[in-house]
Amino acid sequence: MTTVYILCGVITIAMIWFVFSGSGNVFTSPEKTRLNYLQERKDVVYENMRDLNFEFNAGKLSAEDYASLKASLEEEAAGILAESARLQGAAGTSAPSTKLKGGRA
Repeated sequence: MTTVYILCGVITIAMIWFVFSGSGNVFTSPEKTRLNYLQERKDVVYENMRDLNFEFNAGKLSAEDYASLKASLEEEAAGILAESARLQGAAGTSAPSTKLKGGRA
């Protein structure tokens, strides 16, 4: 019986050590800049616009709701593009690309 307790204690200590020791193989993500964030946000807004058009064409939205949501998304997209252009201009890089994923323009 004592052997079982010792074995359980050793296994418990080994598990605690394994969990809290930390390994040297820690992966970190690349630094996220404001420009990267804006690019991701632009992609999300464009996808939302495509979804909105699909929902409207499928008859799931009224014309008033569609117009309101579309205007809101277009306003957000314009703000993102303007800030992105401002940041790229300050960094001295080229103008932002407005090409959508999948090769659509």
